[in-house]
Amino acid sequence: MAVRKFNPITPGMRHKVLSKFDNITTDKPHKPLLEPLRKNGGRNNDGKMTMRYRGGGHKRMYRVIDFKRNKHGVAAEVLTVEYDPNRSARIALVQYADGEKRYIVAPEGLQVGQQIMSGEGAAPEVGNALFLSDIPLGTMIHNIELHPGRGANIARSAGASAQLKARDGKYAVIALPSGEVRMILITCLATVGSVGNSEHNQQVSGKAGRSRWLGRRPRVRGVVMNPVDHPMGGGEGRNAGGHPRSRNGMPAKGFKTRDKQKHSSKYIIERRKK
Repeated sequence: MAVRKFNPITPGMRHKVLSKFDNITTDKPHKPLLEPLRKNGGRNNDGKMTMRYRGGGHKRMYRVIDFKRNKHGVAAEVLTVEYDPNRSARIALVQYADGEKRYIVAPEGLQVGQQIMSGEGAAPEVGNALFLSDIPLGTMIHNIELHPGRGANIARSAGASAQLKARDGKYAVIALPSGEVRMILITCLATVGSVGNSEHNQQVSGKAGRSRWLGRRPRVRGVVMNPVDHPMGGGEGRNAGGHPRSRNGMPAKGFKTRDKQKHSSKYIIERRKK
């Protein structure tokens, strides 16, 4: 997949860079796998705003994605590659030999008509989901489970991939996209290959309105607020305002916020790169 640039006919098109969508094979999603997606604008059940700068956005339907890949030993054919408004990656509609259809996150290089499989009997090929105990060392993987049977948690966004470095007893050593190296049980599933649409990070919206279509409202800096609204607010003129920190007073830019007693710390071999 590639990106396309535009002639500067309008100010919003001067720097706009968008995906070509050349690998999308259909614009009609599979209706039985759609669910309503209600918006809350960052409000909780009391109507109180608990997340700022959210609201509006285009109406969407949620595509039910199979992150568990628990239909083992049954071959599936890729029917379509589709756009999903709820994620940066593309999704693929697959049909199993028994007729069941599911959506999966489309890996790089997945083609319509290709056969994929999950479970012990699957070959370590792009799109196949295998247990970490069965994947060759050095393989690039995505859609990785943290707990067996719970579904994929890691490396699900566009262009993401992790590498299987080693196996030590009942654990596999994985180098994550962030640079963190950690241990994961070898009974967890992962999909071979990297997530498609790797050019997603090259896109430039070109105008503020595109952020509004995505449901993002304008973000306000803390230093321009009043003292009652932010620790860095207030002052005469354009004051930078004290030490950088969040609205609730938590220091930023170097202050470690990770809990020292966190359960998963014992599985982390090397922390992520700064």
